[in-house]
Amino acid sequence: MANVLDLRRRIRSVKNTRQITKAMKMVSAAKLRRAQERALQARPYAQMLTSVLESLVRRADLYGGANGTLLHPLLMERDEKNVLVLVVAGDKGFAGAFNSNILKAAQSFIDQRRALGQTVDVESVGRKARDSFRKRYPEAVYERTTEHYDNDLSTHHETLRRRQSPVEVLGEHQNLLLKLDIDDVSALSRSVIERYEREEIDAVYVVYNEFKSVIAQRLVVEKLLPIRKLGTHEITAAEEMTEEEREAAGRAALSSGVSLEEPEALEIEAEARKFGTADVDYLYDQAPEHLFRDLMPRYVTTQILHAMLESVAAEHAARMTAMDAATNNAGDMIDALSLTMNRVRQAAITKEIIEIVSGAAAL
Repeated sequence: MANVLDLRRRIRSVKNTRQITKAMKMVSAAKLRRAQERALQARPYAQMLTSVLESLVRRADLYGGANGTLLHPLLMERDEKNVLVLVVAGDKGFAGAFNSNILKAAQSFIDQRRALGQTVDVESVGRKARDSFRKRYPEAVYERTTEHYDNDLSTHHETLRRRQSPVEVLGEHQNLLLKLDIDDVSALSRSVIERYEREEIDAVYVVYNEFKSVIAQRLVVEKLLPIRKLGTHEITAAEEMTEEEREAAGRAALSSGVSLEEPEALEIEAEARKFGTADVDYLYDQAPEHLFRDLMPRYVTTQILHAMLESVAAEHAARMTAMDAATNNAGDMIDALSLTMNRVRQAAITKEIIEIVSGAAAL
């Protein structure tokens, strides 16, 4: 059995750990509030963009040209032979099972697609997703070819992909969620859209944590492309929080001063929602195909940004809950170690008293 000095050192160490976990919980709670506010502030723009597109769809034919083709390739559906999955995980740990649950859902999705004979491209957001998929799957290989024509008067460059495995890592985005910037998200969105328009991929899915409030969130697999219905999220798989997880998250939120209610919609968001449904005959100066060409990529960008903003909020909520549990466990360990230390000290005092009494009786 450890002596009193060792137990005191251990108690001091656990107390220091408890102070760290408590501070991390409060930091995560503050970041969670800011993440909720940022997600709420981004909704009016996304809602207005969706309303404009819905209004345009109601007043313009989606098919145009002599052969009746779709006005935008993002609306075109194809047989899913090559799919892209965008996995949105975190860059840091100490968030409980947040990252592992996302990676499990993504791996389950990949296994299901492979069982159907489809090839899968993985694009990871966050260091945790990058580290996991880099160990499992190879990176995609592109080769740049150059051909000369007309006695070297003209040159043609072409980049071809050499697929080596049914599942390959197509892109990695570290630290994107630490400072979420619309320009970085737009660059990612353009890359995805270009691959879809080149028919390199036939569908795009996003794996992320959908966040409504601390006790109302779920892990979802959402189909991003092709666009079937504007303003809706096509969820293909979802995993709800368990009752134990809700209770733990609720306790952590209450102790940190975080509201359990879902934030109410802003007035400007309600006004934006009315734009597409108002009984007004809007006139558009540009042709429908030009409007679709400019607005559709922006719509996809807002969908990806929406997933990332909610994932950031869910990560802070998970870290707040994990640190609250760690703080409580540290307190229980301190109580148990204090009880053990008192017993050891009492036993040592009793032993000394017995020795003194025995020595006095011998005299």
